[in-house]
Amino acid sequence: MFKNVIYKNAIISPLLMLSAMWLGYFLQMQGFFASCFGAIIPLLPEGLLGIITAPLLHGSIDHIIGNSIPIAVLMFLLYQFYPLVANKVFILGWLSAGLLLWMLPPIDILTGQYLYTCTIGASGVVYVLAFFLFFSGVFKWNMTLLTISLLVVLYYGSLIWGMFPEELFYNMQEPSKISWQAHLSGAIVGSILAFAFKNVGDKKKRYIWEFPNYYSEKDDKLWQEYKENHPEDFLELPYKKNEDIWDHLEEIRKK
Repeated sequence: MFKNVIYKNAIISPLLMLSAMWLGYFLQMQGFFASCFGAIIPLLPEGLLGIITAPLLHGSIDHIIGNSIPIAVLMFLLYQFYPLVANKVFILGWLSAGLLLWMLPPIDILTGQYLYTCTIGASGVVYVLAFFLFFSGVFKWNMTLLTISLLVVLYYGSLIWGMFPEELFYNMQEPSKISWQAHLSGAIVGSILAFAFKNVGDKKKRYIWEFPNYYSEKDDKLWQEYKENHPEDFLELPYKKNEDIWDHLEEIRKK
């Protein structure tokens, strides 16, 4: 599956992302990102900066740990199995998911009221990667990449529930602090990128003999030589011998 090679970027890129995330969290703890500075604030100009910075900021140690593990795993898979498009998917996914989240109106799903929200965290990027890896394997229909798709479903299939408001499943006294809009944005962008790059890189191999009207003069020559050298393989059994076998079977049946 790995072709005995682990690409350098499959190790370096996740480490760089994790380092940036933990550096961002450290700066938060030192007060450099107070209030909503650096977060995505939908539909407000001051929230545009968050498109770039929000995935590097987290609200708690549990929050950043919860995002660090899937970021490491999914980025490794992206850069290992999709090296030709990995940088494009990662950068476009990051920015596009953030922009889409910024454009979505922050409305309470139950009351319809406008909510002033500040969204931080790398979960949107996690959804971009997970949905890209899943749908790319399906679109390309390559056995190795399909295996990656199945692994993503096996370990991160529960992510799909994060695309819906928690208020739909639980009785909550106040709006959830988990941004389902960020998850939905990441899922949409990841799926679109998978379709956009479906013809780039590895895909299902089709061997030449699988094409209609395939003909090889070399193969035909070898076939004719085999027939000439092994004529006994192409002799039909004499009719009488066949008749004897049939009579013998008939006797067995009567017994």
